[in-house]
Amino acid sequence: MTNKKLPANDSTNAVDASPNTTRRSILGATGFALAGGLSLPSVGFAQAKYPNKPIKLVIPWPPGQATDLVGRALAQGLSQVLGQNVVPDNKAGAGGVIGTDYVAKAAPDGYTLLAGSAGPISISPLLQQVPYDPVKDLTPIGMCGLSSYILVTEPNFPANTAAEFIKLLKANPDKYSFSSSGTGATAHLVAEAFNAAVGIKAIHVPYKGSSPALTDVIAGRVSYCIETAAATMPFVRNGRLKALGVSLEKGTPVAPGIPPLATVANIPGFNLGAWIGLVAPGKLPPELVETLSKAVRQVMQDPNMVEVFSRISVDIDFRSQAETIKYLASIRTQFTEVIKKNNIKI
Repeated sequence: MTNKKLPANDSTNAVDASPNTTRRSILGATGFALAGGLSLPSVGFAQAKYPNKPIKLVIPWPPGQATDLVGRALAQGLSQVLGQNVVPDNKAGAGGVIGTDYVAKAAPDGYTLLAGSAGPISISPLLQQVPYDPVKDLTPIGMCGLSSYILVTEPNFPANTAAEFIKLLKANPDKYSFSSSGTGATAHLVAEAFNAAVGIKAIHVPYKGSSPALTDVIAGRVSYCIETAAATMPFVRNGRLKALGVSLEKGTPVAPGIPPLATVANIPGFNLGAWIGLVAPGKLPPELVETLSKAVRQVMQDPNMVEVFSRISVDIDFRSQAETIKYLASIRTQFTEVIKKNNIKI
């Protein structure tokens, strides 16, 4: 079997799209947590049989990306709650597939965990052969956050609201174009889902990353893009991009004043984002699932996590294991339909 690889710079984890967002400022978000900003009392797990040694938290992306920053904050919080060191370990490559596969093949003993994300778990298996089954080989523990996507155009685009935008593009099928960070990237699928929901026909222009995709929108070479809030908001704030709507049904505090597409585009139920959460190997014993689930819930209730997530433009959206499993099944169905309808292939 030949395993195809997704680009390692999938927009799901892009946080360096703007020159104004330096790596130093991004890493500062993690530094906030790692410097002891999280004040979490231990709940006594250290006295039980598990855990009795350090835990490895695999992060399948390079340092500085959204999943990495969330993973590091989560590792520090879990260390305090569980009473054992939770050590972040970056195993990047193939759009998150390499690190995810490492955890999928690890012993289900609770000592190897994954900072899970949409790309390698919810998207890649639908588009290519991967060396793991995301349902059978991985155990979701809990979802921690969602990265929203923003519909943006250049400032002089002849539409100032989502309704005007849709009316214009519907009247001119295939005249306008949209960019993405790559064919099959989460941003691409969110855009295709939006286009289908409102009846737009536009030409897809894939790039190798969110930064060049947005650069050509700013320059007017591409009509629009639906990219992460982390990637788009720096340009929206400095006036180089115009925001027309956000992909999450309830909006997002990281993009204040930008209305939900579900409302302004009249597509009730449109609620897509890139999730980040804690995942373990498949067949993890129920008692370990319960221990880890309780620990994640406690970490995510710490007020300082709001600051950490806000700095990297990710919404806190904690969900229990049952809620996470239900959510992952739902978006798997939605993205499968988008891929089939648009004949999307890597």
